[in-house]
Amino acid sequence: MSASRRSGTTDELGPDEPEQPDRDGSDLLAALLDGMDAALCAFDADGVVTHWNREAERILGWTAAEAVGRPGFAGWAVRAADAEEVEGRLLSAMHAPGRQVHEFALLTKDGGRVLVRTQSAAVRGPDGKPAGVYCAFSEVHAQIDLERSIALSEALFEDASWGVVLVDADLRPAVVNAHAARALGTGRTSALGRPLGELLSQGVEELESALTHVLAEGAPPAPAEIWVSVRTPDGERRRCWRCGFVRLASPLAEEPVPLGVGWLFQDVTEAKQGEQEASLLRFRTNQLHRAARAAAECEDPLEAATVHLDFALAGFADHALIDRVASGGTPAEGEDAPPVRLVRLADTPSGAPGPSLLAGRAGLPVRYPAGHPALSCVERAGSVRASAGSVPADQAREWALARQWPGDAVHALCAVLRSRGRTLGVVTFLRSAGRTPFERTDAAYAEDVAVRIAGALDLAELVGRE
Repeated sequence: MSASRRSGTTDELGPDEPEQPDRDGSDLLAALLDGMDAALCAFDADGVVTHWNREAERILGWTAAEAVGRPGFAGWAVRAADAEEVEGRLLSAMHAPGRQVHEFALLTKDGGRVLVRTQSAAVRGPDGKPAGVYCAFSEVHAQIDLERSIALSEALFEDASWGVVLVDADLRPAVVNAHAARALGTGRTSALGRPLGELLSQGVEELESALTHVLAEGAPPAPAEIWVSVRTPDGERRRCWRCGFVRLASPLAEEPVPLGVGWLFQDVTEAKQGEQEASLLRFRTNQLHRAARAAAECEDPLEAATVHLDFALAGFADHALIDRVASGGTPAEGEDAPPVRLVRLADTPSGAPGPSLLAGRAGLPVRYPAGHPALSCVERAGSVRASAGSVPADQAREWALARQWPGDAVHALCAVLRSRGRTLGVVTFLRSAGRTPFERTDAAYAEDVAVRIAGALDLAELVGRE
């Protein structure tokens, strides 16, 4: 390019240089108008249509060539009976401040009617005086859908009674509503951008796996129940959340671009725990019923006692044993109480699983050290729970062997055997490290089993005396 061209002079072009058209921005304006998502038309001060974009053509069917230059909407885009009112409302925006919103029916090219919502405002000339009106319009149902979507989003993130979290593609919270913030034990802003592992101590792997699946494959067909442990200033809280997921994609891209995942959840911990407790109670009640029917068929009362023990083990403990008081019962009132001695009556096999076995009839006392849970159970005439706690495996084994229990025992529950006002012995249930410690509900079940075993032992004594 010559120096004169660069300096902006008007020297004649060379013979090989094409003539450059003058660009006043009209082509850029046309491209902008045609690229708008909303329909747009404009009128000059006399009400003549000056602009008409592609979205207006899509909605009404009239092309820009057919619309531009027409005086108003009368006779083509509006019924003649309504034309004066419609044009008056549109052109009144030239002399009103701000934007005006109206709704009315327009005619399509094929004779149909479309209810639209318009926003109109004045167009000012160089002198600041009204030079015309521009009017943006869209179909009412599309506008209502948009408003509903916005209102729904605001309601979910403000007033929803369940947790709503917008998770970005990096699996970090981007938006959190008030309910979710309380469930996570944080504030609405403090949770943003943090890895889920900082908010949850357990269950985070399962949750992140679900979010990754939704990003790749889409929403699952049904809600998922996920157990998590939430980190809070007061410690960890074990919760069960019923979660639903939806994949979010940008509506502006030609191909779906994932923006993240909408994660909705509700705390169902109490309901889930109630279901589990009810199911466990039904199972244990059924086991007691089955054990009673099986024990009723045993001729030997001691065999009936082992039947009750075997039925109680299912889903409850890994090992069990029965110890009987060596003297045959507690002393009568007023008599001195001798040291408690317990004799092994029956226990579960230490190797392969199988029915409980009766011990030999040697009657040698078990060498329980002072303070042993079984001895404490006899002295208190009540249930006793014991646990090795969170210790290394070798220390847990030493703890169990020192108490004359199998080496893999970590948790113990002793229930007293009483019948006709006498303490006959102790039944001990043992769990390994793969199980949770015994709880109060477990003690209640063990006491129900102990009542049945004690009745069988008492019957065995009566039979032996005859």
